[in-house]
Amino acid sequence: MDTDAHGEQIPRTRAVAGGTAKLLPDVDRERAWLLTVDGAPQSYVDLDDPQHLEFEYARRVGHLLDVAAPPGAPLDVLHLGGGALTLPRYLAATRPGSRQRVADPDAELTAFVAAYLPLPDGADITVEAVDGRALAESSPTGSADVLVADVYGGSQVPAHLTTLPYAREVERVLRPGGTYVANLADAAPFRFLASQLATFAAVFPQLAVVAEPAVLRGRRFGNILLLASRHQQPLSELARRCSADPFPARVEHGAALERFTRGARAVEDGDAVPSPEPPDGAVSIGGRRRPGPGPRRGACRVSRGARSRRRRRCGGCP
Repeated sequence: MDTDAHGEQIPRTRAVAGGTAKLLPDVDRERAWLLTVDGAPQSYVDLDDPQHLEFEYARRVGHLLDVAAPPGAPLDVLHLGGGALTLPRYLAATRPGSRQRVADPDAELTAFVAAYLPLPDGADITVEAVDGRALAESSPTGSADVLVADVYGGSQVPAHLTTLPYAREVERVLRPGGTYVANLADAAPFRFLASQLATFAAVFPQLAVVAEPAVLRGRRFGNILLLASRHQQPLSELARRCSADPFPARVEHGAALERFTRGARAVEDGDAVPSPEPPDGAVSIGGRRRPGPGPRRGACRVSRGARSRRRRRCGGCP
C-alpha cells in the first residue's frame, strides 16, 4: 500500500454495499489493518502474521479450530461472513490444505479486501457473493468439518440465522464429527442467548458457550460463542486455552447452561428477531473489544495492541 511523506501507511476508503468501508493501519504492527464498515469494526488482519488474532472472540474461534482435529490436519470449513477473511487466513496458515468456502453477499467489500489485503499463495479459500444461509442450504450433506457463523447486519446477528430450520441445515451440512460455532452477542437477562441455546438444543445433543466471566455473570454486554455438535467436544483443552488469553474466557456446558435456557423455546422462521443492539459504549475499536460490530463513541481508530495494552496517540486523538 502507499505511504505518506513520513513513511506511514495511508488509510483506504471505498463505498460498498453495506456502507463505507475503511482499512485503517495499525501503528503497532507494520502490515496490519483494521477493516471497518460505517465505523463498525469488522476484521483485523496482519499480512505478515496471519496467525495473529487481535479480536478476543476471534482468538477463541481460533482455539476451537486448533482443537477440532490433530495439529496440522486440513479441514473443510464453511464461513458465513467474510469481512477481511481473518479466520480463513488463520486456518490456511495453521492447517495447510484446508478447503474453505466463505459467504459474503457484499461483492464490493470482497473486491476492496482483495485489492489491498491479498490472500496468501496456495490458500484454498473461495469467497462467494451469497447470503450465509443460502450457502449453507446449497452445500452438500456431510461436507463440512466446521461451520463458522460470524454474520452481523450492522451491529446485530440477522434474524434468519437464528432459527430452527437454519439449525437443521447446519446439522445436515456438518459431518458426524463436525462442529458449529457462532459469534453471538447478548447481555442479561440473556433472552437472545436462551433462544439460541433452545433452538440448537433441538438439533444437537452437545452445546457449550464461551465468553468472558463478566459477560456470563450479566455484568456487561459482550461476545458469546455458541458451540454445537453431535459429538463430545474437547472442552477441557478449549477451556485451558481460553483461560490463558489476555482477556480470559470461560467455557460452560451441560447443566451450567440451564440457568440461561429456562422457559426458552426454539425459534421458527416466522418468529425470528435479530440479536439485541449493543448499548452505547459497549464496543471499542482502540481496545479491540468487539461485542458485535459498532464503534464506541470517541474510540480511537488507530489501534493499541491487546497484549501490550500500550497507549499511542494519533493525529485525531485528544
